[in-house]
Amino acid sequence: MASERQMAANRRNACKSTGPRSCAGKKRASQNAYSHGLTLSIPVAAFTKQLEKRARKIAGGSKDQIILALAREATAAEFDLARVRQVKVALIERGSALGGLDRAQVFDSVAADVRYTKAVSTGRPPPKKADGTNFPARMPTHEPERTAEGIASALPDLRKLDRYECRAAARRDRAIREIVKRIYHGGR
Repeated sequence: MASERQMAANRRNACKSTGPRSCAGKKRASQNAYSHGLTLSIPVAAFTKQLEKRARKIAGGSKDQIILALAREATAAEFDLARVRQVKVALIERGSALGGLDRAQVFDSVAADVRYTKAVSTGRPPPKKADGTNFPARMPTHEPERTAEGIASALPDLRKLDRYECRAAARRDRAIREIVKRIYHGGR
């Protein structure tokens, strides 16, 4: 247990770490959750039937409620994995289209970045900037080099997404292991 002196020191240190203080820092920090959207919960009502069908397939026709709950967890994790992979593909596509440019140099807002990424990932023509100009293209013209450059420019963002992918994969694997354990080993 912490002593009174340690607790007082902890309180003093906590007062010092208050986050960003400038208006620009606060504005930048307020947009952290909007960088890729993976921290937002997706309303799964539109996918409920598909997810339930997949969960029952994973459960192997079992009527055990625990196995069904684990299968639903594995299915939800698979859904999250698919979302992460979609974002990764969109980042690579954006990197192929824009090159190694910093987003702040290209996009006026996070919303413009999201619109561009969605357009590229769905195969639509990318939107123009607000001033009517096209986004700059400083990329090699030949395909293998263009894709390699796109991946290289997206690597920092792709590295950040590994955390979400690893968590979803671990959730899925843990649920599947527990299902196998319950089905084949009687829950031991």
